Amino acid sequence: MEKSDKMPMYQYIMKDIKRRIEAGEFKAHDPLPTQIELARQYNTSEITSRRALSDLVQEGYVYRIRGKGSFVNEAGAPQRKSMRTVYLAYKNEVVAAFNHPFFTEMFQGIRDVCEENGIRFFLWGLNEEYKLPDDPDAGIILLTTNHVFDIQHLTGWKEEKRRMVTVHFFYPHLGIPYVIVDNLTGGYLATQHLISLGHRDIGLILPGESMVDVNQEFSLRLQGYRLALSQHQIPFNQEWITVLPGEDFAETGYRGFKSLMSMEHPPTAVFASSDLKAIGAMDAAREMGIRIPEDVSLMGYDDLAMSAFANPALSTVNQNTRKLGERAAEILLFELREEENGQIREEIVPTVIVRDSTAPLATDADAQR
Repeated sequence: MEKSDKMPMYQYIMKDIKRRIEAGEFKAHDPLPTQIELARQYNTSEITSRRALSDLVQEGYVYRIRGKGSFVNEAGAPQRKSMRTVYLAYKNEVVAAFNHPFFTEMFQGIRDVCEENGIRFFLWGLNEEYKLPDDPDAGIILLTTNHVFDIQHLTGWKEEKRRMVTVHFFYPHLGIPYVIVDNLTGGYLATQHLISLGHRDIGLILPGESMVDVNQEFSLRLQGYRLALSQHQIPFNQEWITVLPGEDFAETGYRGFKSLMSMEHPPTAVFASSDLKAIGAMDAAREMGIRIPEDVSLMGYDDLAMSAFANPALSTVNQNTRKLGERAAEILLFELREEENGQIREEIVPTVIVRDSTAPLATDADAQR
């Protein structure tokens, strides 16, 4: 295609790529050349090729996936061309927790994908009537919690054909796409780390009213704990599971650790199931004259910023929630199909962060030195 002298180069690149898409040279979901490659092909600057790609995204011809590149949008996919805004909708009661890295990292992941594709991203607090934004073409990333969310509204939104993905909690019976952190694997990895250090007597601190009344995420961490013990032929000892009523605060870890360490045969390692509870457990250990990790290894979960500066620095589990946010946005923008909504299910695998609060099990010989 010849270039007119009056046509800016970025517009020429756009027009040529549109022509190649319409001619079938680039098919739906094919990767496009990078901005560096386009700059070379059209003998121009990367700034120019980047603008061309950005404008193609704005016009709906192209979509981007972070870390992977730019791709051709599916022809005749109006949901991609009309969606200009994504909202993360939440029930008002949970906003106080939004400074937790679980949420801040997730928001960042959503924002990164939206910005790369010319989509606006906002938070949306649901009122008592559970009112969603008036824009029927908006994408909804729905953050729910078991104790404050009335799930009957999900059925209505699905009947309205709202474009939505749930995060954090999920409802398989409704067939709504979801992205969650794999808390079962996270609980397994935390316990496996302690087992790899030689520990067999491993305590667990959970928030809840009872073993059968623990919320979804902590119930899955408990399942991961049990699975790791089972795979290593370590008997499950319910006495080493401390379930305490109340929120997931340091006080819960403080009381749970004291309860476990007051047993006739206390565990040699404790999985606190969250960093806040682990910090509380450290306070209890100091009061009791128990050394961490020399006497008891301690494992957290969440990788709070403060955990790296605890004394000792806390071994923990990072939930990789930035990736959770990225995948939720990518599914909403590029992968959602009405006929296969219920088939989109993704679990983000956490990562163990090893620091100073866990150590190999001390032997009798070690104790005598």
